[in-house]
Amino acid sequence: MRLAILYGGKSGEHEVSLRSAASVIRHLDKSHRLHLIGITKAGSWHLQPDSVLATCLEGDEPMDLRADGPEVLVVPGKGLRVYGTHGSADLPLDAVFPVLHGTFGEDGTVQGLLECANLAYVGADVLGSAIGMDKEMTKALWRQAGLPIVPSITARASDLGRIDDLAANAEGLFGWPMFVKPVTCGSSVGASKAETLSGLKSALSAALEYDTRALIEPFVAAREIECAVLGNDDPRAFPPGEIIPSHEFYDYDAKYIDPDGARLVVPAPLDEATTGRVKDIAVAAYKAAGLSGMARVDFFVDKNDGTVYLNEANTIPGFTSISMYPMMCEAGGLPYSALLDELVSLAVDRKKTRAAVRYDRA
Repeated sequence: MRLAILYGGKSGEHEVSLRSAASVIRHLDKSHRLHLIGITKAGSWHLQPDSVLATCLEGDEPMDLRADGPEVLVVPGKGLRVYGTHGSADLPLDAVFPVLHGTFGEDGTVQGLLECANLAYVGADVLGSAIGMDKEMTKALWRQAGLPIVPSITARASDLGRIDDLAANAEGLFGWPMFVKPVTCGSSVGASKAETLSGLKSALSAALEYDTRALIEPFVAAREIECAVLGNDDPRAFPPGEIIPSHEFYDYDAKYIDPDGARLVVPAPLDEATTGRVKDIAVAAYKAAGLSGMARVDFFVDKNDGTVYLNEANTIPGFTSISMYPMMCEAGGLPYSALLDELVSLAVDRKKTRAAVRYDRA
């Protein structure tokens, strides 16, 4: 198949995307014809030369991203078009694989562009991507569906002027310590633990650098469990995995910087009943949020009483060599390369299904 790989992006997870994309490219079936499109931190799209692909396949480093090549633009109704020094040309594609994390990558914006271009693409659609990225909205839908969530308060930049009242309200509801994170960031960017009023102020200021809203939640002494879900209308869950961080919590450094930041255990050492509950809730959460393609659904399992809580959903999970999503699928009998092929097939199938929908009365 003719596949475009989108990687890089404007978000704070740009470097994570470079690692994920390299891993995806190395595991894709070599019979596919790949077009690499790097998105700079400024947001411009550039077709990468064949040498970037060759270097990726020969080594084990993150993807290179060159911004001196032809620009790629989205043309509504016509797909992608390459503009270079010798004019323009359409880029014929069967599907697009966005290996993008965070804002302007998995929040529905790129997905909307690809919908307008009439292209099949891997992962959740516009609505599912936007919901999955917005932790406040996701929690609201899961609460409505009767699924177990960690309670939270949403704070905005304007609330910093009444931080004492906000803190008093949060303390009354949750007690100390608390956990603060941006509403629409992934990879624990901007997330931190607050144990005092001054710590809460600092945590909110840090989180609000990355978003206009931040969630304040009680800090749950819990095991961090993740579950891979795959599919469109009939999704399936895979054996959960457990993250055992050496840091205080599974922060950005533990995920991507410190090689000893966490130990990943797949499958997670859970009893049969808890494993089944996690998988059932993961599928229910996936459906309630309107997701398709894939998602990694994250949980807390209380260390004291074993209560299972939904944390969040990641619609373009990490695909690095140490990422949990492909590891959990592999544990469930779906090897990395076969997983990627199924994701592309799901994207093509969804586009075919939607092509049968009528948009006019003619």
